[in-house]
Amino acid sequence: MHEGLLLETERFLHDRIPLSKAMGVRLESYDASGLTLTAPLEANHNHLGTAFGGSLAAVATLAGYALLWLELDDRDSHIVIRASRISYKHPVASELRATCLHPGPEAITRFKARFAKAGKASIPLTVVLGPEDRPQVEFEGTYVAIR
Repeated sequence: MHEGLLLETERFLHDRIPLSKAMGVRLESYDASGLTLTAPLEANHNHLGTAFGGSLAAVATLAGYALLWLELDDRDSHIVIRASRISYKHPVASELRATCLHPGPEAITRFKARFAKAGKASIPLTVVLGPEDRPQVEFEGTYVAIR
């Protein structure tokens, strides 16, 4: 993935969603498997020294948003989240690292076709925080793109 596109997307998030800048969100990678973003624990901890639940939810939401923004590649569209579900499985005591799993080329193709035809489309996305073999947080969100 081109580093310039990651930086452009990061700037977009910081400009349009100021909370992402305050949280220290950084885009780490984006490829066929998904998109990963990070945020430092220092700016996102609770009174126990672990990640604040609201920060975990925000980072997960932003990871899905950023993946869809890049996949849609329509800078005049608006992306919102319609519904979400989150499970906090284990405390996060280090850098917050959220990976939005790519839904697959077929799902993206169907999503883009609906968007092109109707000017609006929705897609479910899954985000995981922590190691694959022991996720700390699991998030499912339904995102909507509107022209």
